[in-house]
Amino acid sequence: MKTATQNLENDHIYILRLCDVMLAMVEKQSVDTSHFELVIDLIRKFADGTHHAKEEDLLFPLMGEKGFSSKQGPVAVMLDEHEQGRNYVKEIVEGIQKLKDDNTAALQSIYENMSGYAHLLQGHIDKENNILFRMADQAFSDEEQQNLLVQFTTIESSADEDFNPANSIQKIDNLSSIYLQ
Repeated sequence: MKTATQNLENDHIYILRLCDVMLAMVEKQSVDTSHFELVIDLIRKFADGTHHAKEEDLLFPLMGEKGFSSKQGPVAVMLDEHEQGRNYVKEIVEGIQKLKDDNTAALQSIYENMSGYAHLLQGHIDKENNILFRMADQAFSDEEQQNLLVQFTTIESSADEDFNPANSIQKIDNLSSIYLQ
């Protein structure tokens, strides 16, 4: 990968596939709690964990140094959408627990929040790939891009081994083979 933004866009390919899996799980009315829990782990450890750490801890602060406010404008919108996503995840987790307690009515909440999360992320990623990252590409020097990329590698290598990028991608591919056929 040449740039930090390309690294993030590569993550997006798999996060979008996970969103497709989530929508397929809803469409197929999945009741498999182990699959729901795996989706939550992938979100928390890969999408929100590793990927959002690269954005929130490194990319966005560097953009702040370049004049992009975290209180308003594109970075602020991205941060707000990250929080919206976390709220959907919280609701899904609560629904899974209720489902495990034999409350089958919780499926509706799981489905609604999975759909909400997936649709939010699809739009969010489109904005990042086509607007925010292009702004970053314009604002950052080649050296800054390379320094970010090195820092991204550090975050990726410190991820939970079961959910490092390579293993997360494999888990997403496995779910895809079940739900996207």
